[in-house]
Amino acid sequence: MSLLDVTDLRVSFPTADGVVQAVRGVSFSVDTGRTLGIVGESGSGKTVLTQTLLGLTPGSQVSGTAMFNGVNLIGLGPDQMRRIRGEQIAVVFQDPLTSLHPLYRVGWQIAEMIRAHDKSVSRKQARERAIDLLGRVGIPQPSRRVDDYPHQFSGGMRQRAMIAMALSLSPKLIIADEPTTALDATVQAQILDLLLRLQQESDTALIMITHDLGVIADIADEVMVMYAGRAAEKASKHDIFYAPHHPYTKGLLESIPRSSAAADRLKPITGQPPSLIHLPSGCAFHPRCAYVMDRCLTEEPQLRSVGDAGAHKSACWLPAAAIGTAEAAEAARRRAVGEGRHAAAARVAEEIAASPEGSVIA
Repeated sequence: MSLLDVTDLRVSFPTADGVVQAVRGVSFSVDTGRTLGIVGESGSGKTVLTQTLLGLTPGSQVSGTAMFNGVNLIGLGPDQMRRIRGEQIAVVFQDPLTSLHPLYRVGWQIAEMIRAHDKSVSRKQARERAIDLLGRVGIPQPSRRVDDYPHQFSGGMRQRAMIAMALSLSPKLIIADEPTTALDATVQAQILDLLLRLQQESDTALIMITHDLGVIADIADEVMVMYAGRAAEKASKHDIFYAPHHPYTKGLLESIPRSSAAADRLKPITGQPPSLIHLPSGCAFHPRCAYVMDRCLTEEPQLRSVGDAGAHKSACWLPAAAIGTAEAAEAARRRAVGEGRHAAAARVAEEIAASPEGSVIA
């Protein structure tokens, strides 16, 4: 059994405009010592998915199960969740400046985290452990910097301090929610190397949430691509990068800037993510998909195996042969479109082609 097994998780938020279907039937698992990368555009449900596991989505309507170490996280009371959150499952949030309290010293905040879960630790012992943790994550002169305030740290140092806080109680699982978004490329690489090193040292499971496929390439073992609150594709890192099946995954890969094509125009995915209150019928990606077919307009595809051993799954009506980036896969996509696209889907394809960055399969 995996360390974390999430099954058919659904999260919605009632609002004055309607029900926001933030997460729609997502299932995944994470094993000890492994890294799951969750990738997708803003608004795809990545953060809500993981925050729900820790009871951080007040006012939401939640169903499904999330078995962590034999305990179902969904529906846990505040006291039970408090014993798990921070101690067994730690979170590194996207913006450390807003996650760290500006009026308290960084070392005090780390020490307070330790003492909140272990009353037997004295203030002196907690401070010494905070200094050790700051040194472990690469903060220079930790015995001096432990008494600094968050505004005295750079962005990269604040993120290191957040990682130190996450590691303070030796959790079994760390959730890193876009921890490198606001950092420059050099510091981003340092933070990723730090996370990998610390994970290997403690055999901790890691969930990395990001919209950057470059980060996924560096750190993930398995990848789940999310779109409109659902898993669009799930596979190993190798299969996601070298044998994508879902057109959304293919579009994400094609939109990555390449140094070898500096003079070429970027190739974005057409359109915008859909409203999670008023979702399109059928496949939620069909208004942006160059391979749209008639059944995509009315039937929502479920995850199905498209690769060997059933480990590679995709929620798309394209045939399993349409996997990868080779010409044979593109030919399979064209054949499927030729057989499955008629008047209704053709109109959608024309609208996609008419957009400024549009492209369509004839």
